[in-house]
Amino acid sequence: MARTITFCWGSALLFIYFVGFFLTPGEAALKTYQFDVKVTNVSRLCHSKPIVTVNGMFPGPTVYAREGDTLVVNVTNHAKYNMSIHWHGLKQYRNGWADGPAYITQCPIKTGHSYTYNITITGQRGTLWWHAHIFWLRATVYGAIVIMPKQGEGFPFPQPYREANIVLGEWWNNDVEEVVKQGNKKGLPPNMSEAHTINGKPGPRFPCSEKHTYALEVEQGKTYLLRIINAALNDELFFAIAGHNLTVVEIDAVYTKPFTTQAILIAPGQTTNVLVQATQAPGRYFMAARPFMDAPVSVDNKTATAILQYKGIPNSVQPVLPQLPALNNTAFALNYDENLRNPDHSVMPPPKDLPPC
Repeated sequence: MARTITFCWGSALLFIYFVGFFLTPGEAALKTYQFDVKVTNVSRLCHSKPIVTVNGMFPGPTVYAREGDTLVVNVTNHAKYNMSIHWHGLKQYRNGWADGPAYITQCPIKTGHSYTYNITITGQRGTLWWHAHIFWLRATVYGAIVIMPKQGEGFPFPQPYREANIVLGEWWNNDVEEVVKQGNKKGLPPNMSEAHTINGKPGPRFPCSEKHTYALEVEQGKTYLLRIINAALNDELFFAIAGHNLTVVEIDAVYTKPFTTQAILIAPGQTTNVLVQATQAPGRYFMAARPFMDAPVSVDNKTATAILQYKGIPNSVQPVLPQLPALNNTAFALNYDENLRNPDHSVMPPPKDLPPC
């Protein structure tokens, strides 16, 4: 739920807010959020350290809206780093200054200062995400954007019983800015993360992580929509759920021709919506993510896990681990991409106006 901003931004904005508040169903509304960027102590992998967060959350809060709504997000920076927020994938029609890349479309928000982003969502619905857009702060400063269809418009696939956000990320035991600095001094790529995460948690296969495990409870026979986001800095990731197929229905807020797969491949910054049917024997099943890399470079090959848990099943039941594709399974990656089609079954076209090689 959006949290109403309680301080005054002037009479004009207050007028717009109250108009949006009293709109009848089916009309566009004004959705307001307050983002407080601050340092929060977080423990993972037997380490506790201060990280930059939004509203003290890791990952940050989800932004909810409908197609046609206007988002007003006031960002107040309490951290020591100047920073900005990028609204990844949101179209900025005549509104480029709200896009967020620091030193490109705006000056970064200085420590102790605020900036208000005002974005009307036009011609988009689906899953996107927001993140910090300066240095490596997006390693911890990120969250989901969920845009529902207009009132009266449904999905072009069966209505799910419920939805859940699955945000894939990373964890470093050291300060990420120091990791980058050390890499730059040596002229080498920065060190790999200690773990990948699912909704900010690496899962029980890592030390000190039993309580740092995300769990999604499902009911037998129901269908769920998972909104999956790859917020990792550089890694393409495989994602799968033991014993359950995934039906891909959307990529980057664009509907696709549905296709079913045992695993998905999701690039950094990409989003993928999948339908999951809870039709297996009631139990506990691992959701898992790990990198894809078919080049001779080092990547974190450890597997982050979360749990899909059927209602009524006790936590003492041991989860089953899925069979993820091998680290360098190029054939799977190419076949997965070949399955991406427009809803009319045509091959999704390449971007227009690409420069010549």
